[in-house]
Amino acid sequence: MPSPGDEASSLLVSPVSGTTLLVLVQLTSKIFTFAANQLILRDLPPAFLGVAAQLDLYSITLLFFSRESIRLAIQRQPLVGSVSSVSISHGKDAIDSKSSATKQPRTRGLESQSVVNMSYLSLGMGLLFAVILGTSYIHLASEEVSQTPSYHQSVNIITIASLIELAGEPCFNVMQRYMLYKQRALVEMSAAFLKSLVTCFIFLWAAFYNVTVGVLPFALGHLSYACALLCGYVIAIRKVPGHQAFSLLPTKLQSRDRHSYVANRFPWSMISLAASVFLQSIVKHLLTQGDSMILATMTSLEDQGIYSLASNYGGLVARILFQPIEESGRAIFSSLLHGNRLEKRRTENISLAKTHLADILRAYSMIAVVAFPLGPALVPLVLDFLGGRSWASPTVSSLLSLYCLYIPFLAFNGISEAFVSSAASPSEVRKQALWMGVFSACYVSAAYVFLVVGDLGAQGMVYANIVNMAVRTIWSFSFIRSFLQRCTLALRPSELLPRPQTLLAGIMISTALVRKGAYGLNSGDISGTLMYSAIYITIVLYVERKYFLAQCIKAKEILRSKGKYKRS
Repeated sequence: MPSPGDEASSLLVSPVSGTTLLVLVQLTSKIFTFAANQLILRDLPPAFLGVAAQLDLYSITLLFFSRESIRLAIQRQPLVGSVSSVSISHGKDAIDSKSSATKQPRTRGLESQSVVNMSYLSLGMGLLFAVILGTSYIHLASEEVSQTPSYHQSVNIITIASLIELAGEPCFNVMQRYMLYKQRALVEMSAAFLKSLVTCFIFLWAAFYNVTVGVLPFALGHLSYACALLCGYVIAIRKVPGHQAFSLLPTKLQSRDRHSYVANRFPWSMISLAASVFLQSIVKHLLTQGDSMILATMTSLEDQGIYSLASNYGGLVARILFQPIEESGRAIFSSLLHGNRLEKRRTENISLAKTHLADILRAYSMIAVVAFPLGPALVPLVLDFLGGRSWASPTVSSLLSLYCLYIPFLAFNGISEAFVSSAASPSEVRKQALWMGVFSACYVSAAYVFLVVGDLGAQGMVYANIVNMAVRTIWSFSFIRSFLQRCTLALRPSELLPRPQTLLAGIMISTALVRKGAYGLNSGDISGTLMYSAIYITIVLYVERKYFLAQCIKAKEILRSKGKYKRS
């Protein structure tokens, strides 16, 4: 019989291996997107890229408002206890869930059916937001944007694509609940490849035949991605344990306690939690996408295009590495912090969650100590190769360099908020939503200071983002500290930060690169900059060798546990 510690540790096996697959998904999709962009970027006017950035913001906003709170509620809510006494209604032939011989498969089916039913709320909300946001994007767009070729058609196509993607939420949430990361990775990589292929093909076709298509290729790329995603999820759902026991359509559930469900389909507890998270999600989205919204209202399309290029290239690491870690981290924290109500087992799980959080934060610290001194010096070296001469400007170069300083703030905020969203009670979630309002005020104030008073342009927007992420991270760490203290646990600085020698080496290499003039568009001696970077990375590896060795041993143990998990 496995010990409680082994049982808790086994919760890490699938999400941790799943993180690797999700990183692979992001890496592959960005490679596809990168390759497609390089084929079209040199001939694409910055204004068109600015409009494409607005369309992308529209899609992100519609999807986020429609599904984020539902996803979080499904992840947070344990369903075993709540659905053990319900059955799926099929008229006179209702399934009897009292049979002990088939209790586990049926319980899984009932859990999955509850998840499916809740997921359809995302599609309903999507229809509402599609009308509101779609109408706004068409009728309230500036004259410059409206006159972009195929703009109105592109908005309509992206609306349809977003609704198709929301139709796949029932499959996605069931797969996520059973941690089928391999199937999800295969589906999302295939969809990303098709999106890049369609976008690139239409641009090249239009250029060959001298046809003006405007931003239509971007919209058709979104549509192909959504269709591939939906079809792939429907096929992959067959891998879910007991998939025959539930329907992909919203199905009525029969419960002994009918007051616990809305319309005999949707658990009140999950709806209540989703409602609590919804307001917070709106504020969080405004904070996360605030730069795009402010730029869309205060700058020209060309400036938006330049900023889009800088943020896309500068944020590659965040989307490829940090986003999957945050996603799997939230799944791990939710499993550990809400999976067992026994006091002793719960304390052990919280300790394990704290250790996992500390490991991620320490890894992020190691990335930051390398990114701060080397990023601004190395990024401009490849700018001319990536974007061509029309994009190689001091503005883009300085933005990319500044993004290297911004990305660590983004990383720390993402994982800390993932822990908070998993650990917070409904009342604490509502309190966090109020604090998000305070953060919004700080963000707007910082943007005003940097953009209007300081007149720093797009760079000022990045500085405002840094302030935004910093205050949110400080609050999250304050919550985490208070939460762990209630369990007589603590996060010590030595668990999170690199060694003092590493920090000193970072200061020294930064000073050397500044004196060498390595920061800027014309950085001079490329080989010298690369040599300094190699020396610094070697020093970091040597000073932190015990840490890296410990991580290798831990990874080996996880792989060994994964092998035992599969055999069992």
